[in-house]
Amino acid sequence: MGQFLLQALLALTFWIGSGSSTRYNAGDHVPLFVNKVGPLHNPSETYQYYDLPFCRPEPVIEKQETLGEVLNGDRLMSSLYELKFKEDKTHSVLCHKRLTSSEIARFRDTIAQDFYFQMYYDDLPLWGFVGKVERDYSVHGGEENAKYYIFSHLKFNVLYNADEVIGINSFSDPSYLVDISENAEIDVQFTYSVSWNLTSERSETRMNKYSQASLHPISKKIHYFSFLNSISVVVLVVGLLSLLFMRHLKNELRSSSNGDEEDKREVGWKLIQSDVFRCPQNISLLCAFLGAGAQFLILIIALFALAFTGFLYPYNSGTLLTSLVIVYTLTSVVAGYTTASFHSHFEGAKQRRSVRLAGIIYTVPFFIIVSILNTVAITYGATAALPFGTIVVIILIYTLLNIPFLMLGGVLGNRFGLSEFQPPSAIKRNPREIPTQNWYRRKLYQMFLGGLVPFSAVALEWHQLYATLWGFKIYTSPGIMLFAFIVLILLSASVGVILTYIQLSGEDHEWWWRSFSCGGFAAIFMYGYGVFFYLRSDMTGLLQLSFYLGYTALFCYAFFLVLGTISFLASWMFIRHIYRSVKLE
Repeated sequence: MGQFLLQALLALTFWIGSGSSTRYNAGDHVPLFVNKVGPLHNPSETYQYYDLPFCRPEPVIEKQETLGEVLNGDRLMSSLYELKFKEDKTHSVLCHKRLTSSEIARFRDTIAQDFYFQMYYDDLPLWGFVGKVERDYSVHGGEENAKYYIFSHLKFNVLYNADEVIGINSFSDPSYLVDISENAEIDVQFTYSVSWNLTSERSETRMNKYSQASLHPISKKIHYFSFLNSISVVVLVVGLLSLLFMRHLKNELRSSSNGDEEDKREVGWKLIQSDVFRCPQNISLLCAFLGAGAQFLILIIALFALAFTGFLYPYNSGTLLTSLVIVYTLTSVVAGYTTASFHSHFEGAKQRRSVRLAGIIYTVPFFIIVSILNTVAITYGATAALPFGTIVVIILIYTLLNIPFLMLGGVLGNRFGLSEFQPPSAIKRNPREIPTQNWYRRKLYQMFLGGLVPFSAVALEWHQLYATLWGFKIYTSPGIMLFAFIVLILLSASVGVILTYIQLSGEDHEWWWRSFSCGGFAAIFMYGYGVFFYLRSDMTGLLQLSFYLGYTALFCYAFFLVLGTISFLASWMFIRHIYRSVKLE
């Protein structure tokens, strides 16, 4: 079984891995692949390049794509462009094409929506606009008079160093415009030019220019203020935790060892030491949440490691999604191990139910949402629609790799995980009645506060992250992102401990699920800010709206599991510490 898993994973890695840079001789054919077209402000709404009546070869050859490229919505196809290595061209004819009235109407509709196109040349992306529209409000009594033009000439500026392609840019020449404002058929000659220029830049750094957007002075100011905001919130919370909370707790422990019984009863959390370690209802589900949260925590750390090593960089087509597939598959062992280990630790019993729950706690919502979104994409004919073969491959990866790795982790967790926990005091048969709580100890208020404080520290960086995921800004500072993530973890743990202490002080011993919810509630603020970001953006249409809300929900749900796990584990270690201290004193 282990040999089969290894061979399957190696095959998967080979299929979704990316190739290395290529060396060429003068005159060698370097293929230029056309990819997709779509409206500028709707990143999820993309269509195949030849859905528009561009010049096309016969037959059109589809490039064999990796799994990550397919998941990214890339559909690379051959083109009529011939950009041979180090050969300049001037006004080469791509094709003569007679546009029908329906094709002209299609072009006008795409130009009105600011459609762009994307191509790849030696794995380097390039973009351009299909055409432009000129609107005149000075005639017809202020009514709009629009003129639509398509660009018929494309200029390529290619940079090379020795025998390698270093960079490429495309420019739509505004001197070559074709007026398509009328519905009459028209003959169009599409042309292109190629200019090769020597550069001293090395191939190892050729992708750096795609990350220069993050070095804009405005972005630097945003990161600077975000850094100060995060530091301020951390200092405030940690200061509250250390100066007030810890000092107050030490005084209570000191009074417990030196005072009389009346002093001890004044401290509410000491009165519930026989109930605080009572396992809650649905302990298997809680352990499954902890397992899934630990898996995503390791996954995020692994992605940061790949980013720091330079493996992940902007527009490395499909590499991020490829990495997600591989790392999520491997970390299924972590989910199974953590789930089984904590279940044995809390109840002392080995149950497979909690491990099975860990396997579906995220994947079931994921498959439901993705299925709905895929149906919407198929209806629109967008490239975001997954082919049937890709769906089969994903199901096979989950069935043949994820599930076995999950079960393997469960076996390891049962055998080598945490030993059964022995509470410092005996658990009573009947739980203690919880008194009426003050407003600041109630569940909804604590969940709101537990989510607000961590999110407020990273709100500015979260905006940058949304702009990267759903816009055309490039977030290429893994150091700042890692700092924001660490701040998020520290605040979730600190606030979780503080809120758990406040809850226990009110003689409320049902802290298990609440500590998880308080930490995870920051994800609710993340999703709420996502809705606000959408309303402030220029994104439109049902397809973009459904993809935005669906994938943002899955993204925030993963953070709900991670932050909830962090908050619970911090609260668990805190509770074990204070009650063992009471027993020792």
